[in-house]
Amino acid sequence: MCEYCGCQSINAIRELTVEHDAVVDEIGEVTRALRDRRTTTAAAACRRISRILIPHTVVEEQGLFPAMAVEFPDQVEVLQGEHRAIEAVLAECAVGVPADPTWPARVIQALDLLRKHILKEQDGVFPATLSVLGNDDWTLIDDIRARVGSGLSSST
Repeated sequence: MCEYCGCQSINAIRELTVEHDAVVDEIGEVTRALRDRRTTTAAAACRRISRILIPHTVVEEQGLFPAMAVEFPDQVEVLQGEHRAIEAVLAECAVGVPADPTWPARVIQALDLLRKHILKEQDGVFPATLSVLGNDDWTLIDDIRARVGSGLSSST
C-alpha cells in the first residue's frame, strides 16, 4: 500500500483503504476455505466481500472515478470493467454455494483480479487524486459515503 504521498490523510481515501484491507483478509479466508474444500465457508466469505464492495464501489464509481476520468479515461474504464467482472462471480454465491463445479476456480481467478485491482487503486489512483480532485470533488465523495454507508459495519 502507498504510504508515501499523504493520500491516506484524506478521510475518503483512508475509508476506501480500510475496506480494501478487509477485503484482502476475506480473500485469504476464501483461499484457505477452497484449499480445504470448505465451499460453504468460501461462499460466506464471498458474500462478506460483496457486502463490503457494494457501497465501496458506489463511492468510487459515483464520486472518485468521474473526476479521475477527465485525465485518465482509459484507466477508469478498465477499473470499472474489473468491478463488473468481479461482481459477476461474487454474485453467483449470493444465496449459497453455486452448483457450477467451475465456480471455485473462477472465484479464485476473480479474487486474484481483485487483489491486482486493489493495488492499482492504492498505488495509482489514490495518490493521483491529490493532484486531480478539488474540494467540491471531496465533498461529493463524502456525501456519497454518507448516503451509502460502509459494508464493514454489516460484515462483522
